[in-house]
This record gives sequence, C-alpha cells and structure tokens, in this order.
Amino acid sequence: MPGTPARTLPVRALVPNAITALALCSGLTGIRYAILGQWDWAALSIVLAALFDGLDGRIARLLRGTSRFGAELDSLSDIVAFGVAPALIMFLWSLEASPRIGWMAALAHAVCCALRLARFNAQLDTEEVPYKRAGFLTGVPAPAAAAISILPLFLWLALHNWPDTETLRILTRSQHVVAAMLTMSAMLMLLNLPSWSWRSFSIAPRFRIPALAIITLIFAELIMQPWETLSVATLVYILILPLAWYRYARVRQHVAQADAT
Repeated sequence: MPGTPARTLPVRALVPNAITALALCSGLTGIRYAILGQWDWAALSIVLAALFDGLDGRIARLLRGTSRFGAELDSLSDIVAFGVAPALIMFLWSLEASPRIGWMAALAHAVCCALRLARFNAQLDTEEVPYKRAGFLTGVPAPAAAAISILPLFLWLALHNWPDTETLRILTRSQHVVAAMLTMSAMLMLLNLPSWSWRSFSIAPRFRIPALAIITLIFAELIMQPWETLSVATLVYILILPLAWYRYARVRQHVAQADAT
C-alpha cells in the first residue's frame, strides 16, 4: 500500500546467521582440503566449524536475534559441517581403500546426523522432552559426534612429531578403526540416551578461580599442541558419557521428588 513503511530487519538478527554461515563454509572447506590431501587443514576446518556453531546460538540470545529461520539454518549447517564433511574426510583419508564397508560407515554417520537434527527440530517447540527438562541433550550433539568420528585423524596428526610411533599411526589410519569410530558416532547421535549439555554442569563459587585457571591452561595447550589436546579432550568426552546417564538418573529422581511435593 502507498505510504506503508517498508519492513526492515535489524542487524542483530543477521549477525548470528552470518556466524552460522561461517560454520557451513568451514565444513565445506574441510572437504576441499581433504580432496587436496591436506589433512591437518581438513581437521582444523571441522574444529573451526564447531567453534562457530558454539558461538552463533549464544550470540543470538545475547543480541536477542533468535529466529526460526536461524534455527533451521543452524540445522542445515550442522548436517553439512558435522555430518557430511567428517564422513567424506574420513572416507578420503582412510576408507577409500575399502569402498564398500567404508562408504557404508560414512553414510551411517551422515544419515544419523541428519536424523538426529530432524528429531531436534521436531522438539524445538516441545517443553516436555524429559532430557531437555533436566538440562541434558537427547543423543550426542553433532559437533561432539564429528569430533568422535575424526578422532583417528586427530591421533594420527598428534603422533606425527613423536618418535617411534609409526606403528600407532598405521593403526589409527586402519580402515577397521576408522569405520568403527564412524559407526560409533552414528549410534551415539541416534540413540535415545542423555548426553551432556552446558546446563548439565555447575561449580561451587569457591572453585571459580581454579576452574578459570584450568580453562586457561587447556586453551594454552590447544594453541601449542592442538592435535594432542583435541585427542585427549575427545577421549575424555567419550569416557564421561556413561556418567551423563548416571547423572541424569539422579537429576530425574530429584525432579520427580520436587514435582511430588
């Protein structure tokens, strides 16, 4: 209608979507580096995609720029950056020598990532999801699953500068090991089990300074020895997953008691 002011979109709504697009670009760039055989840059691209993915939602809430469009874009970005890209990188790095079994393992990771994100989108407007109510996620999130899937590549890169580790490097690049890790990451994404989220963790005020010191040291190690740090962090995450199941059972019991009273 004449005289009707044109609708405008605030810049704060564009910033989180731009960061999500950077995560998507990082995942696609990882595929490019894998095709070129530059495996360190391929792995780094997935790590950068995870960093951007962790920032976009928090910046959206900080700027009050959350939207349904942003949520859908984030899921599409996650499918490419943490589903398709790791699967192709690991296939080109190791599984190409066993195309049948290797491609099935790569497909399993990518498809299960898409199914997990579809389930997540279906529950966006649902507040009565049991795990969500208790502060947990349903299944392993896509960035963590991507780290699990490329853990053999992290280890292979970490062992590069260590003496007398050629046998271990050959083992980490084995088709059987890589296929097993891709299959495990696929199952962890799809299983209806609780996993850690940021809301699952809390510390007492007296531990704030030690916690900050530990985070600083981890960040320093990540800069100085990135592949060793990423390998250890991914292994620790896998080992503490059963603790999430135990912790959820305890939290669920407390929530049930609170509801009863």
